[in-house]
Amino acid sequence: MGPVAKEVSRRLSETFHPTRLVVRDDSEQHRGHAGHREGVETHFTVEICAEAFRGRSRVEQQRLVYGALADLMNNPIHALSLKISAPEG
Repeated sequence: MGPVAKEVSRRLSETFHPTRLVVRDDSEQHRGHAGHREGVETHFTVEICAEAFRGRSRVEQQRLVYGALADLMNNPIHALSLKISAPEG
């Protein structure tokens, strides 16, 4: 896991205390596409499950995650795919 992915993971862990968190660097899959920069982590998929998302709309959930990562968006993060949920039960 590279430094940007580690920072994303750290921030989301500290902010949401998730029961599940997966941060995947998809940058290499976007070689030649907009936003790809050689040797830089730019594209990510995040799967996160946390109580903080319960009862919130998908837009509200996404805003919370983007808020936690705000200063990383656009530089270095170009694209962020989110799979957000609350624990069952």
